Amino acid sequence: MGYKYDMKPYLEHIEKGIQEGPYRADWDSLSDFEVPSWFKRAKFGIFMHWGLYSVAARFNEWYSRNMYKSDMDAFKDHIERHGTQDVFGYKDFIPLFKAEKFDADSWVELFKEAGARYIVPVSEHHDGFQMYKSSLSHWNAYEMGPKRDILGELKAAAEKGGLRFATSNHRAEHWWFMGHGREIKSDIKEPMERGDFYWPAQPEPDNQDLYSTPYPTQEYLDDWLIRVVEIIDNYQPSFLYFDWWLQHDAFKENMKKLAAYYYNQGVKWGKPVAICYKHDGMAFGTGIVEIERGAFADIKAFPWQTDTAIAHNSWCYTDSLDYKNARMIVELLIDVVSKNGNLLLNVGPKADGTIPEKDQEILRDIGRWLRVNGEAIYDAKVWRKCKEGPAQDVEGQFSDGKPKNYGPKDFRFTAGHGCIYAHAMNYPEDGNVCIESLRLSPDQNIPEFHGIIEDVKILGFDEKIDYKVTTKGLEFATKTVKSDMPVVIKIKTK
Repeated sequence: MGYKYDMKPYLEHIEKGIQEGPYRADWDSLSDFEVPSWFKRAKFGIFMHWGLYSVAARFNEWYSRNMYKSDMDAFKDHIERHGTQDVFGYKDFIPLFKAEKFDADSWVELFKEAGARYIVPVSEHHDGFQMYKSSLSHWNAYEMGPKRDILGELKAAAEKGGLRFATSNHRAEHWWFMGHGREIKSDIKEPMERGDFYWPAQPEPDNQDLYSTPYPTQEYLDDWLIRVVEIIDNYQPSFLYFDWWLQHDAFKENMKKLAAYYYNQGVKWGKPVAICYKHDGMAFGTGIVEIERGAFADIKAFPWQTDTAIAHNSWCYTDSLDYKNARMIVELLIDVVSKNGNLLLNVGPKADGTIPEKDQEILRDIGRWLRVNGEAIYDAKVWRKCKEGPAQDVEGQFSDGKPKNYGPKDFRFTAGHGCIYAHAMNYPEDGNVCIESLRLSPDQNIPEFHGIIEDVKILGFDEKIDYKVTTKGLEFATKTVKSDMPVVIKIKTK
């Protein structure tokens, strides 16, 4: 069932939006972009991967690609569970996606309890199924499956609950994502045209090649642009998040058009907006740098964001999730904030619209920690250094799955409220603390710290701290401070 809409009026609408605002569709003009202050202060958001892949609930969110690829485990697993791909294709999951227990308000309440300040549901993943009401395709959650405007309900709930609403779009990769279905006997076959669910199902390229072929057609690129603009117009997100294939040469011109249109709309709404991008999908300084499942090794002068999942092995719900624990996620949050970043943590709801109990447990554990220690995270600024101790940081993507094995000498620093916050990543069992970065320096021309400490407290504990500043560092000993989570030392300066 296709729906080949007329692109011309949509493209004219986009050009008009570009012409009527201060931003032009070039990197020079877009470099006037400033990261919204609310984003820099929020620090922690919740990502949601939810869609047809949640019905399959096997392997990960790339199920729609892998079920058609004969060398993948999902290919054989699909046949065993559902039948051959020509009898039961990916589209046949749509009637099974009922979301009968979905309650946007209860989701938002849980995310608030976790301490999140913004939410980022996926509007459309690589599979091409839109989770919102669309005039551009019938293949959306409002017309099929749940028959609900999922994105609209989450926006309304977020705004009612006092959270910022943003959304992600992963449509770019759809150019090739369903292409392996053409290689086997399946329901992905010609004739196929724009508006069809699986279109264009091109051969999968070398995804790291910035000029890879088959090169996306202008028709596909314009359809991508129009789809995202529809989301902008109808849902007015506070920021847009894009996945990784936008660094491909083919997207450059339309990416500039999209950014100019969106930033101009933000000006028109009186609301600062932003685009989060991976790799070099945009010119540096025209959006927010995003790192998938990783971080930087040191402080950055620019705000940035890392996105990671609550599970090691999938972004969506599956029946075999390998969960991280709350401590690991809090450690990442602290580390990222100390380096001028935000953490976007993903959860994967079940197909019926419920959030798994384990996800809820972990989120509530994070929330409990933030209720005690949030002053060292929210609105926090970086200190003159971000870290102390022997634990080594690995810079780049896909590096957050390995435990850091923090020891009693490892600290991360943030600042605010006239204080320095030293996050003890693994509080010493004997209670003896020495923060070397706050030591008296024999050479006062090059001190790391040369100020007056007025008070020292441990957030969440009542024990009075008798401290001293020596050439070794800020030293004190505690008797009652015990925790299986990081501990925040609040150092008030005069």
